[in-house]
Amino acid sequence: MFPGVAVITGAGGTGIGAATAKAFAEAGCERIAITDVNEDSLQQTADAIRSTHPNIQLHIQAGNIADDHFADSFIAETVKSFGRVDYAVNCAGVIGKSLRSAETTLEEFDRVNTINYRGCWLSSRAELRQMAAQDGLPSHDPSRPPQRGAIVNVASQLGIVSRPGAPAYCGSKSAVIGLTRADAIDYSQDNIRVNCVCPGVIETPLVMEKPEVRAAIMPAVNTAPMKRMGQPAEVADAILFLCSTQASFVQGHAMVVDGGYITV
Repeated sequence: MFPGVAVITGAGGTGIGAATAKAFAEAGCERIAITDVNEDSLQQTADAIRSTHPNIQLHIQAGNIADDHFADSFIAETVKSFGRVDYAVNCAGVIGKSLRSAETTLEEFDRVNTINYRGCWLSSRAELRQMAAQDGLPSHDPSRPPQRGAIVNVASQLGIVSRPGAPAYCGSKSAVIGLTRADAIDYSQDNIRVNCVCPGVIETPLVMEKPEVRAAIMPAVNTAPMKRMGQPAEVADAILFLCSTQASFVQGHAMVVDGGYITV
């Protein structure tokens, strides 16, 4: 289902990035490149994939995607190993402290936006450069042009609606949605699709390991019609759809995966 090469940032641990890397492997993608700032958690993901798919080819490279040199080198090393990049999922991100604007320091604002927005932009910029320079994968449907690549950025439901105490985070995820739409316009002519997912409250370590974060997000969980947290694998399923040929006419879309929260 997924010939070619998949790249996932923020792939360490047990969050959305790790679930997405595992989902690509399960869906038959045999060459996957993963990165995360935490080398130990990145290795945890690699070991989990290899335990169920021992023949898969993995490129593993720890680093900070908010560093322009690393973002470029990660894609360059992936191409050196695998020859191309066909699917790119930019998952790396942080939540930030629960503060109003007047209480937010410049350092905290910059930290959140440097990782969530700058890091996403640097990663997608490197991915787009490579995709635009390569041939598209053959299409089984002659009515559809060969796809040179598909990118999915991970934004948030809070890029569409906001919550108290999160101006830096909400702004950073709104920026990711705007970036997605701008790149979708610019790179349609290159047969590259760019979309994003906007997860709601997902049961990840970022949420579960911090009591103050759980306290801040539980009203959203209780307000959403489905009244539960989502699972990382549920977001990964949406990401794989957007990368797949089944979404060949989906471009510049912000797909909300939030249990219905923004409909209330």
